[in-house]
Amino acid sequence: MKAYSSDLREKALAAVDRGVPRQRVAHDFDLDLSTIKRWLRLRRDTGSVAPRPITGRPARLKPMLDAGLDAQLRATPDATIAEHCAAWEAATGQRVSPATMRRAVQRLGWTRKKRV
Repeated sequence: MKAYSSDLREKALAAVDRGVPRQRVAHDFDLDLSTIKRWLRLRRDTGSVAPRPITGRPARLKPMLDAGLDAQLRATPDATIAEHCAAWEAATGQRVSPATMRRAVQRLGWTRKKRV
């Protein structure tokens, strides 16, 4: 799920600052009351309501797959996901799981359905 925009956060908190009850702000902006409380605490602690960066390690394989997989898909469009994994490993030496390969293929807009 994506973070709420900074604009929405600022508008909701501006309404709270004007004295509108938090429950009314939550209803008007289609937010949960705990979300407004969390944003108020964030603003109090940091001085900003900007969304925090998403934590976690950066993707290792995604940039490589996005850059080189299209040529492989064009060369062998009828190959299965397992065959694409084996071909990728043979070409680059990097092992890729079927799930990762499937997501990469979908990101590039390829489907299992073949056009005749």
